[in-house]
Amino acid sequence: MSSAGRIGAFTVGLAAVFGVALVGGHAVGPLDTSPPPAMHGHGTMPSGGASTDAHAGHGSGTAESAAASLPGGLQVAQDGYRLVLDQQSNATGRRPVSFTVLGRDGRPVTAYDMQHEKQLHLIAARRDLTGFQHVHPVLGSDGRWRTQLDLTPGQWRIFADFKATGGPALTLGDDLAVPGDYRPAPPARPTTTTTVDGYAVTLTGRLTPGRTAPMTLSITKGGKPVRDLQPYLGAYGHLVTLREGDLAYLHVHPEGEPGDGKTPAGPGVTFEATAPSVGSYRMFLDFKHDGVVRTAELAVRTDAAGTAPATDHGATPHAH
Repeated sequence: MSSAGRIGAFTVGLAAVFGVALVGGHAVGPLDTSPPPAMHGHGTMPSGGASTDAHAGHGSGTAESAAASLPGGLQVAQDGYRLVLDQQSNATGRRPVSFTVLGRDGRPVTAYDMQHEKQLHLIAARRDLTGFQHVHPVLGSDGRWRTQLDLTPGQWRIFADFKATGGPALTLGDDLAVPGDYRPAPPARPTTTTTVDGYAVTLTGRLTPGRTAPMTLSITKGGKPVRDLQPYLGAYGHLVTLREGDLAYLHVHPEGEPGDGKTPAGPGVTFEATAPSVGSYRMFLDFKHDGVVRTAELAVRTDAAGTAPATDHGATPHAH
């Protein structure tokens, strides 16, 4: 493709509301174990959230109230905290990414509380939802976080999920542009089952707008239930759900915890979650088995009644 053609394709990609690709999974991330998790204070999203970024800081009471009512990840700033990417664009390939979180005094935050065994969780998702990464950057003494991401052409949403010491638990988000020959993937079909590295993951239950409801993700390998999942970030599973279109962010952990004497290590991992609205969502389940963290992806759709979130079984994974 010519340079002009590439630029044109990328510009169209950035201007569109992207679709969703077919579901699948991949091996990812650090190999973590240990202490029990606690639910994020922002783990469930309120209904009716806005679908555009709001840059809210110490504004009026009305602005603060509006910011608090939005789902996570839609805002670059909230409650006096601001996410600042060092670069608003980056090249393709495995690239360094760095950023700071500015506090209420306008200075980089250097003290964070541990949540799910980490001070900060960084989620990177391409806006057509064909790319997803969950990493844990390293914090420098100057308050700058550093990590590396595998980037492909397109618009990426960068989510920082954290709790500054003395502050609220927040998920802030900003966009990172990656120039190149970009063609958005077609929308995904809702599905109850996907596969990753020989593991089958099946969803039962409903993602329901405005109401907390249980969902269970069950894991099998070779047709046999996996009953020896290993703890990852203090739990047997880690779930991120993004709303198609604006990428509103829902981050929850499952019921129970490893070592509590009552929570089985598989095959089912049960979550309680609330959808912020009717719509289509992509779920990303991280789970650890045989020392490897894998990510399974599922597409679900909801209506006002909380319709069962899948109609198609056994979708073919897309390539990463």
